[in-house]
Amino acid sequence: MAGAKNHDYHILPPSITPLFGSFAALTMFFGLVMWMHPEQFAYGSLVFGAGLIAVIYTFYAWWADVVNEAQSGDHTPVVQLHLRYGMIMFIASEVMFFVGWFWAWFDYSLFPVPLELVIDPETHAFTVTNLIGQEGAAALMQWPPKGLEVLDAMKLPLLNTLILLCSGTTVTWAHHALIHGDREGLKKGLWLTILLGLLFSSIQAYEYAVAPFPFGGLNYGTAFYMATGFHGFHVIVGTIFLIVCLVRTYKGHFTPKQHFGFEAAAWYWHFVDVVWLFLFIAIYIWGGWGAPVHA
Repeated sequence: MAGAKNHDYHILPPSITPLFGSFAALTMFFGLVMWMHPEQFAYGSLVFGAGLIAVIYTFYAWWADVVNEAQSGDHTPVVQLHLRYGMIMFIASEVMFFVGWFWAWFDYSLFPVPLELVIDPETHAFTVTNLIGQEGAAALMQWPPKGLEVLDAMKLPLLNTLILLCSGTTVTWAHHALIHGDREGLKKGLWLTILLGLLFSSIQAYEYAVAPFPFGGLNYGTAFYMATGFHGFHVIVGTIFLIVCLVRTYKGHFTPKQHFGFEAAAWYWHFVDVVWLFLFIAIYIWGGWGAPVHA
């Protein structure tokens, strides 16, 4: 028959989702720009909010289509192989994303700007003076900046490190349970991994609340919050990814032979684990070495 399928590839039906998602991202971007310039644009936050909602809907619609394709048998071994290639390329791009933040951190730390930092003991407000060109400035070229207190790496950061390492073992347990047809082990492993991810995010939020330095006005604070904050965002995304896998598990979607959705989530979670180990060593331990520790 002329219309018979004689290949292992999946030809996608026409969809408006990519076009809708493009306009959603464009709306969110312009809304963010407008929000940052309130003196020139009104309703920037509303435009950004509308774009964000549209982007979130795009995520839902697009991934729902992918799940439906998997359940319909469209993910043949050839399609699954290409999905794996796509996930590998995505994680590689995420690696380069974090390389940028590590680059900024090491640039600030290895070539620090001479700053004099004065902290008001009552309001904890910062006064930062740039001493470039002034006599004695070289003595203040240190990292972290002189007068700054850092977080104790052996307390909350170490606890979060142990939590993420434990979550890596639980998601591996869930993966092996799935491969061997143990549905209860799969559910328990996913539940534990999700709970550990939520615990990690909660501790990091508390850490930000008690951190003794601000986000803006200081290279140390900016680089610290951007690097660890984006990692925290990835943990939240990975937790949502695992929650979707848990829901699909209860619906009976995964089999020992076909479970790329879960496999991709496990890869992503292990990537988040590895990035945190580098962050913990480079930012919390090495980056705060020799500085006074915040009580």
